[in-house]
Amino acid sequence: MRHVFIALSSAASLCLTATLIVAAESSVKPALPLAQAKVAAICQGCHGPTGDSVSPIYPRLNGQQADYIVSQLKGFHSHRRDDTRARGYMWGIARELDDKTTAELGRYFASQKPTQPQTGGALASEGERIFMNGDPAKTIAACQQCHGKFGEGSGSFPRIAGQHAAYFRMVMGAFRSDLRANQTMHAVAKNMSDRQIEALSSYLSND
Repeated sequence: MRHVFIALSSAASLCLTATLIVAAESSVKPALPLAQAKVAAICQGCHGPTGDSVSPIYPRLNGQQADYIVSQLKGFHSHRRDDTRARGYMWGIARELDDKTTAELGRYFASQKPTQPQTGGALASEGERIFMNGDPAKTIAACQQCHGKFGEGSGSFPRIAGQHAAYFRMVMGAFRSDLRANQTMHAVAKNMSDRQIEALSSYLSND
């Protein structure tokens, strides 16, 4: 009888402990993810709450490659990325971000539903040819080699599909003139005409 009493007492104690743990956990509200808190406080002012920015002067970040976002934020932080927009605003923002927050921001934006390209406009078919095949006569490499068959990007190569057309043209112009330093992209863009950049934006962008 004594053994039965001890067993029942132990079982009751375990049940009580489990009940207390559940009650304690249910009384604690889940913490807001760090990245989401940063987005709410800072990023959404320009890029929107999910990264799908409304203004074409700010890039869309929804569905962007996490590794690319991290590399750019670290570039802003270290001042390696020193184009005009970076110096004017993003240097100050990135200075406040530690590695953990930077990684969480990358994961947060990468998890958002990406904007799909419209692939429309009079020059879209020309843009598709450049994207898929490049222009060997002008030593312009095919965009899909780095950015994927659908412009989705991979790792440190960014998603370019679904971007604002005006932003895309601005960035390609900056690569072409070397105002935004990137050896690979300068080599690709330096021989591009305005028409070719416009054609690519017609094929890739959404505006």
